[in-house]
Amino acid sequence: MSLLGIIAALLLGSGALLGVIGGIGLHRMPDFYTRLHAAGVTDTLCSALFLGGLAIHFGPTLASVKLALIFMFLMFTSPTSCHALANTAFNAGLRPWQASSTGSTPPSTP
Repeated sequence: MSLLGIIAALLLGSGALLGVIGGIGLHRMPDFYTRLHAAGVTDTLCSALFLGGLAIHFGPTLASVKLALIFMFLMFTSPTSCHALANTAFNAGLRPWQASSTGSTPPSTP
């Protein structure tokens, strides 16, 4: 396996690991806003790692250019959509969870 193949495999593996970590964070966070943060940050970085690994794997081809365009699209849309969701939830009356002085258990989710 060449050096570029190893780098591509490391990027793809890191993206997969980060996706799993993001899923765990999405499951364990206490409220909508922290879950949205866990999903948004890991989604953006995970897609960057995947697309970078695929671009290295394909080399300097048209496929790499298309992957770069997909990456640019995701870099604009993912943070923007997370902000829009959080802003809409806050304006609709969903308040962030705060730890109480009697304990730090999160609210129950349906």
